[in-house]
Amino acid sequence: MLELAHIKALVHGKVQGVYYRAFASRAAKSLSLKGYVRNVSNGDVELETEGPKEMLEELLRRLKAGPDGAIVEKIDVTWSEGTGKYSAFDVRY
Repeated sequence: MLELAHIKALVHGKVQGVYYRAFASRAAKSLSLKGYVRNVSNGDVELETEGPKEMLEELLRRLKAGPDGAIVEKIDVTWSEGTGKYSAFDVRY
């Protein structure tokens, strides 16, 4: 069984108003990851996600590219052990 890892990622740049949350949600679900994505009041987007490390690394590659219209300046990522606390991937408002 693959070891469960956890990331908390803060995406900086032009990432609100460009369907970034929907893009991130589709990407995470396609990789069978669990967690959430939400907008932050300062204009960033936050993700908290769990799954196999290789899938999380692939998600980060996709997040760096982003959807059309997004300009991802940088992503701050904190890695930790997975907790299994998420049952699905959600967009939070």
